[in-house]
Formats: sequence, C-alpha cells, structure tokens
Amino acid sequence: MKLFWKEQLPLILFFTVQMLLVPFIYGLTGEGRPLRIILYGILLSVSVLAVYLGYRYFTHRAMYKSLSAEEPPGELFNPPLGEAALPEALHERLAQFERQYREQLHRHQSRTEQHLTFMNRWVHQMKTPLSVIQLTLADVEDEPAESIREELERIRKGLDMVLHTARLEHFEQDFAVEAVGLLGAAREAVVENRTLFIRKGITPKFDIGDEVRVFTDAKWFRFMLGQILTNAVNYSGGPGKTVVLTAEDIGEHIKLRIRDEGIGIAQEDINRVFHPYFTGERGRQYHESTGMGLYLVREIAGKLDHDIELESMPGEGTTISLTLSKVHNINEGTS
Repeated sequence: MKLFWKEQLPLILFFTVQMLLVPFIYGLTGEGRPLRIILYGILLSVSVLAVYLGYRYFTHRAMYKSLSAEEPPGELFNPPLGEAALPEALHERLAQFERQYREQLHRHQSRTEQHLTFMNRWVHQMKTPLSVIQLTLADVEDEPAESIREELERIRKGLDMVLHTARLEHFEQDFAVEAVGLLGAAREAVVENRTLFIRKGITPKFDIGDEVRVFTDAKWFRFMLGQILTNAVNYSGGPGKTVVLTAEDIGEHIKLRIRDEGIGIAQEDINRVFHPYFTGERGRQYHESTGMGLYLVREIAGKLDHDIELESMPGEGTTISLTLSKVHNINEGTS
C-alpha cells in the first residue's frame, strides 16, 4: 500500500494544483460563479480520481505486494503479478531474467562439480607416488634423505589442504556428527604431525580427561586440530617449547584450548588471521604460512556449530579455543 501511494503521489499533487487553479482562474476573469457549483465540480473530480485510484490499486495490488515484501522468497519464484498490462509485462520480463539466471547457474554448478571432481582425483593420484617415495626413503638415514622427507611431509599437508578446501563446497554431503572422545582425537592429531613435532623439537602435553566426549565430525575435527597444531609448532620460535592441549567443562559445552609458547601474533593482525590468504607479519617472517589454515578452521567450525576464539600476545604465545557440545555420561543424566 505504501508503494502504491508513493507511485500515485505525483498524480495526486498535479490534480490538487489543477483543482486550485479552477477558482483562481474564475477570480481572475471576473466571472462570478456560485461557490456551490465550484465545490460540486471539485467533488465530482475528486470522486472520479478516487474511482481511478481504487481501480488502479485493485488491478495492480499483487505487483505492489510482491515489490513491497520486506524479504525476497528463499528461492527463485516469479508469481503472477496481475492481469493489467504493466504487471503482465513486468512478470514476463522477470521470467526471462529468471530463465537466464537458472541457465547460468546450472552451467556454473556443472563447471564447479567438474573442477571438484578433478581436484579430488588429482590429489588422490598424487598421494600414491608420495607414499612410494616415503617407503623408498624409510631405510635411508643420510641427511639428504631427511630433507626429502621434510619436503614430502609439506607436500602431503598441502595436498590434504587442497582436498579439504575442495570438499568444503559440498560439506553438507561429507560430514556425520557423532560422539567423539576428545583425548583420543587430540592424540591422533598429534600423531599425524609427530614428524613436525620431532623436527621442530616441540613437546605436546595433554590435560584432557579420558571420559570427555564431544559431538563433532571425527574426520573434519581431526583436520581442524591438525591445522591448529601445525601453526602452533611452526610459530613456536625454537626447540624446547611445549604445545598444551587442555579441556574445560563449562556446563553444556567443553572448551578445548591449544596453547603454544611461540612468537605470538601482532595485535593489528589478530582480527585478520582468519581471512583467506592472510599471512601477516609473522607468516612472512617464518615463510611457513599459506594463509589458508585458520581460514579453513573457522569455516569448518562454523559448519559444525563450534565456536572458535583466538588470544595472543607477541612474544608470549597464542591460544586457540574451540567450544564444543558436550556428550553427557549416563551417570550424569541420572544423578
């Protein structure tokens, strides 16, 4: 209704000016006319205008209602807007736009699916020669072989990041929330990165109870922990440091904290570390960062309904906290 009055406001203003001009012109010509006749003419004109406005509104009300909706429909939908000429023309034009948009969207989705399929196959194909090279180097103990193993580990982590980034587009089809033992998941993540811990001289410590269980997807959660631990180790600043994983019960949730004793993050970079491809001053200094690790962690955490927080001080280390839904023990539920 508001849109209708906004559209008709110029017409009403011009009509009002016209009605005021009639007695004004009579006054200028000196031809007297009874006030009753003038008022009758104005009333008749107003009645005609009211009939026109009523007709206009009822023949266009579907269009006004659709255009005045506060929120568009959740999906593309172009309902009929009325049988008048303007609503029909608008409906037909919107239908053309919708058909073009659907065609473009379908082509884009097809290209995206082909790209993701290629990336998945390529990553799996690359993992096979990596495994062969690692097995070949298993019995070689010289220094060049150790350097090759380090580079192979970086390649493996890079391939895992590519694979999980590609799968993130179809996350809803690739996750299953279940009860997961937090200590076991944390230990598995450390074991997967044990080579990095050993090479950097960093010691992991756990302060997580055996009974603590949370709701999450085991595979994606392990990947998140792997990215956080990789950052914690790479930015520890030197051997002899520790990375501590602790779990705190906060009622309906468990807060998992991963704290390192590293170089920390500059205060001006803290609000940007979760942005894609952002490496910051520390990443450029240590040449270890791709700028995608924490971004993926935040995206996955959001899809799994986990809250993530980051605290850091330069020279004092960084703490990343994940808030997870707690699995209640049977004894807790009956007590």
